[in-house]
Amino acid sequence: MQRVDRAIGPIADSPLALAPHSLEAGVTARFGSPEADTLVYVAAGTGTISLGQETSRLAVRSAALLLAGEEADIAARDDGLDLVVMTVRPDTDRHAPMGNRELVTSLDVAAAQQATGARSFQILFDATNGSTRATLFAGFVPPGKAPWHYHLYDEIVWVPEGPGRLHIGEETEELGAGSAFRLRPREVHIVENASADRELTIIGIFTPAGSPSAAYLTPDVAAEYRFGR
Repeated sequence: MQRVDRAIGPIADSPLALAPHSLEAGVTARFGSPEADTLVYVAAGTGTISLGQETSRLAVRSAALLLAGEEADIAARDDGLDLVVMTVRPDTDRHAPMGNRELVTSLDVAAAQQATGARSFQILFDATNGSTRATLFAGFVPPGKAPWHYHLYDEIVWVPEGPGRLHIGEETEELGAGSAFRLRPREVHIVENASADRELTIIGIFTPAGSPSAAYLTPDVAAEYRFGR
């Protein structure tokens, strides 16, 4: 069963979807949805985003948040823009707002936090800066594999660069640049960094909003999912 693809379309029982978009130099496109929140991650290039009277710069490692009902114009500069566009439908539990809403943020300013083992993550958007439906984060995976684990949230993961591997049950799929996959709540898995000497970065969005460090591995799950690894 193929789980890894370039785009992860909507399904009936998940509010999340992800698709890549490219804008050529000088092109402007409008993004936003009447009902869904839209989160945009910049994979390559530079540009601007304009929402009402506010215009902010976009660059690699930055992200933008458009709440349901908002529409913004994104313009590519001379080097174009490669975007990862994620949507969150309204049929999800919402987190109480905990801070001022931001239009754009970046991994260059987000604080690093510890996850499990040697893994760390940085939050781009969550309830502290305006995203009450979902959390958008970057995870940093050292070479090797973590233990089998699962999350309680619904998640889509996008991989800027490989090599990596996704392990679910007896299935293993390769993760290269631009790969994306969906993880359902309580789906036991491993995201492996197949490189020998550098971190694997992943960009993840999950709902309900919360912490990426919330991972679980109970003794019964550990016994069931050993698979000789």
